[in-house]
Amino acid sequence: MNALTKAEEEIMQLIWNRGPCLVSDLLDDMGDPRPPHSSVSTIVRILEKKGFVDHKAYGRTYEYFPVVSKEDYSKSRLQKLATDYFSGSYKEMVSFLVEDESLDPQELETFIEELKSRNP
Repeated sequence: MNALTKAEEEIMQLIWNRGPCLVSDLLDDMGDPRPPHSSVSTIVRILEKKGFVDHKAYGRTYEYFPVVSKEDYSKSRLQKLATDYFSGSYKEMVSFLVEDESLDPQELETFIEELKSRNP
C-alpha cells in the first residue's frame, strides 16, 4: 500500500472521521487559515488516483468516501515501520518503546493482558 504525504494523510483522517463527504465538508472541518477549495480538491483527487477514496457524482457535485479503512492503512504503516527500522520484528519495536520510556510499565502490563485474553 502506498504511503500518504502529510497533506494527503491529513485529508484522509478527515474523510475517515466524517465518512462520505463533499470537499466543502472537509473545508468546514479544517481550522483557520483554511486552504483554498482547489487545493483540497486536488489532494482528494490524488487520493482517488492512489485508490484511497472513490466518489459518487450528483451532477457536478462529487461525494467522496473512503475505500481503504483507517485500520488497514494503520496496519500497513506499522508493518513498514517494523520492517524498515526493527528488522520486521514487533518484539524489537516494543522493546525499543520500553527502553525509550515511550511505553510505561502499566501500559505494557495492559498490553500483555490484552494479548493473553486474545490467545488463551
